[in-house]
Amino acid sequence: MFLWSEPFKLLGKSVRLEPICTEHLDGLWEAALPNEIWMYMATKIGTKDDMKKMIDTAIKEREKGTQYTFTVFNNHNIIIGSTRFLDIFPAQKSVEIGWTWYHPDVWRTKVNTECKLLLLTHAFETWNLTRVQLKTDERNLRSQKAIARLGAVKEGTLRKDRIISDGFARDTVYYSILCDEWGMVKNGLIMKLEE
Repeated sequence: MFLWSEPFKLLGKSVRLEPICTEHLDGLWEAALPNEIWMYMATKIGTKDDMKKMIDTAIKEREKGTQYTFTVFNNHNIIIGSTRFLDIFPAQKSVEIGWTWYHPDVWRTKVNTECKLLLLTHAFETWNLTRVQLKTDERNLRSQKAIARLGAVKEGTLRKDRIISDGFARDTVYYSILCDEWGMVKNGLIMKLEE
């Protein structure tokens, strides 16, 4: 069962989320060059070929209905990162938002807030899901703060949950937002964007 019948974009005031495609390779590779992006990511993108493989895999997963990966553009039509819906379980009415990365130039700006507002709005108001999950490496305090700032509830930590690409057994911190929390979370995100 698919949650979408055809590819879709999500449009905000300062960002545009487009379905990832091979034409985005050069822009994604340019945005992904700073090493600090990949410090805590489960998968590292170290070469342009790694990026091509990531795009190819993302497209295959979209075709299977298990993931939906976006390329993130700013208002100047410049690619600044990527984010995705993953672990899409229509029968359970749940999804995860993750594999999010941005060029450091947009860290601590409203980019992540607006991207998450677009994704969460789609998950709860278009797909009518009951749960959205987010997770991060326990060592990634910046990511934990960003997720908590969205209004997500910390559920706990799975110890040595995942072996990441450098061989490290990471502890993974889980967060969620439920459909009955969405109204309050949405208002908070809108207020943050208006600050």
